[in-house]
Amino acid sequence: MAPTPSTEFSLSAADGRWLVARARSAIGARLGLAAADPGPAPGAALQRDAACFVTLTLAQQLRGCIGTLNATEPLCVAVAHYAECAAFDDPRFPPLTAAEWPRVALEVSVLSPPTPIDADSESALLAQLQPGRHGLIIAHGQQRATFLPQVWESLPRPAEFLRQLKRKAGLADDFPVAQLACAMYSVNFFHE
Repeated sequence: MAPTPSTEFSLSAADGRWLVARARSAIGARLGLAAADPGPAPGAALQRDAACFVTLTLAQQLRGCIGTLNATEPLCVAVAHYAECAAFDDPRFPPLTAAEWPRVALEVSVLSPPTPIDADSESALLAQLQPGRHGLIIAHGQQRATFLPQVWESLPRPAEFLRQLKRKAGLADDFPVAQLACAMYSVNFFHE
């Protein structure tokens, strides 16, 4: 039986709206634009340490995505930090401009703690993943990469999902799964 990622805590719709507003406020402020302050975090869950990613899209295309797999700071702080990183420090894109900003959509993903996966083959690994529900982390030495569960929308075939994740980690398509450290997680995600 496949392991199931745990959910350390759940977030309400109000928590999600606040997280998205906080991310938007942080980026707007960095651009020097008037940004609505969402006020204090509405719930205790937002004060707890949590791993998160902030994803920006422009015209339904990725425009930046940065986050952390480690819960090292309160979620209410982490979301602002990673929003700015996604907008200005994603090495795949130039820094976001004020002209682009009004057309950018935001998504905040809050990750459950990772659950290790024991798999000695690609088929054994893929059998434990539920497309659309599980994010995947793979690591080999210093090489590490993750895909959020939302990536299943653009890579719905499990073998291709894994192949592209290996490439993201800088590994060959046929790199043996038995040599990888693997973990899965689920997310609570909120978008505009």
